[in-house]
Amino acid sequence: MKNRKVILIMTDSQRWDMVGCYKNTGLLTPNIDSLAENGIRCDRAYTTQPVCQAARAGIFTGRYPHSTGCWSNLEGMADNVHTLGERLQNKGIHTAFVGKWHLDGSDYFGLGKAPVGWDSRYWFDMRNYLEGMSEEDRKKSRQNGAEGISAEFTYGHQCSDKAIDFLYNYANEDFFLVVSYDEPHDPSLCPEPYRSMYNDFEFPKSENIYDSLENKPSHQKVWANGRNKEDKSNIRLCAPRFFGCNTFIDKEIGRVVAAADKYAPDCVIIYTSDHGDMLSSHSLFAKGPAAYDEITRIPLIIRGGGIPKGVVDPNPVSHIDIAPTIMDIMGFEIPKAFDGKSLLPSIENPGKRVNDKIFIEFGRYETDHDGFGGFQPMRAVFDGRYKLVVNLLSEDELYDLDTDPAENRNLISEEEYSSVRDILHDALLENMNRTRDPFRGYYWENRPWRKDANAPSWDYTLMTRQREEDAEYEPRQLDYSTGLEMTNAVRKKNA
Repeated sequence: MKNRKVILIMTDSQRWDMVGCYKNTGLLTPNIDSLAENGIRCDRAYTTQPVCQAARAGIFTGRYPHSTGCWSNLEGMADNVHTLGERLQNKGIHTAFVGKWHLDGSDYFGLGKAPVGWDSRYWFDMRNYLEGMSEEDRKKSRQNGAEGISAEFTYGHQCSDKAIDFLYNYANEDFFLVVSYDEPHDPSLCPEPYRSMYNDFEFPKSENIYDSLENKPSHQKVWANGRNKEDKSNIRLCAPRFFGCNTFIDKEIGRVVAAADKYAPDCVIIYTSDHGDMLSSHSLFAKGPAAYDEITRIPLIIRGGGIPKGVVDPNPVSHIDIAPTIMDIMGFEIPKAFDGKSLLPSIENPGKRVNDKIFIEFGRYETDHDGFGGFQPMRAVFDGRYKLVVNLLSEDELYDLDTDPAENRNLISEEEYSSVRDILHDALLENMNRTRDPFRGYYWENRPWRKDANAPSWDYTLMTRQREEDAEYEPRQLDYSTGLEMTNAVRKKNA
């Protein structure tokens, strides 16, 4: 297939099981559900890192957060990293980004100006939103679940308006439009009836709500801050503003989809969210240095442009695959710099598996604050059944999601799982090397449970892995030993 009209819609902090077509929990998302009914729903999709900025880096650069500079919130993107918008704009595609960006290294709200690659007329980050308000309204916009809010006051509604305007004016062009909502992330502003429609609603509890974190990493116990020792018998998962905003933003997504169907009925629509929220699972809150499904598994739906309808893809896919998929759908060569794979083969042949394994990471939650655990390096790998999590400064984890979907039982030290554990570990180390992870080194290999690990070495694997990029953006890098253009990016040192 070839389609040069693509819309990417994303939300913030929307768990996979907060979307009705993934799991019937009682939360209403009819417009997103309709996308799934008329397209492909990826059932095992994962973020590259469960924190806002890093997750967006994986989506919009096609590279893992560790190689973009965005391995934490509020870290500026490296100047030699090129976004999907820049790459497509340079190929004649009209690119517009409406909504939360969070990749410029500024504060939460952004710089208020479009970076290279995006139409400045439609740029609308959260600073633009706030600067259009009085001081009183700015403060009101940051009050969790504030009363008396109209739809027109919300960021989500204003983003939808700008996206609809773009479609009205430019649907006849080749385009890539991003609509990036902050909702349902707090402050979870929404109008009635959404604000109060879940006042008496209780989100269904998973058995991992009762996880005491026995035989779990010590940093998770610090994160739990005593919650793991509390009596959970009467716990209720009630978050009416968050859940109400979840349904409200579904309505806003419906507005954009309706405009797309009206003005560009042949376009491809991709919908996802950046990460989830723990909601007390494993005695934890918000998101952070863990690979549990509550924060790493995300919704991902692709619809339109001849894509099969009503398909559920059970295979593991990742946000890192979105950028190459869009390039492939548009008929462009996939850049060498991209770390992921195009999902087009599985779109055109439902059931075809693209990834043997997907990878998740964590560096730090945020550098502007100290209240989020500090530096907590984590690397994880998932093959569709088993999930291995290596916590560099803490203890490691292995879960069998077929027999233990709640991820309660840590199998890391159980001998009967040593073979599958070590296979996953080898794949994780290879991926760190392949993607030039700047944090790689012998300490990721020399874990207490890895009996056949190589002895620690200062040179580690004696390899060099130079960055590869298309000549459009930079010349071929030079070999340090010869001063000549490198032949193979991955090679033995001084070969």
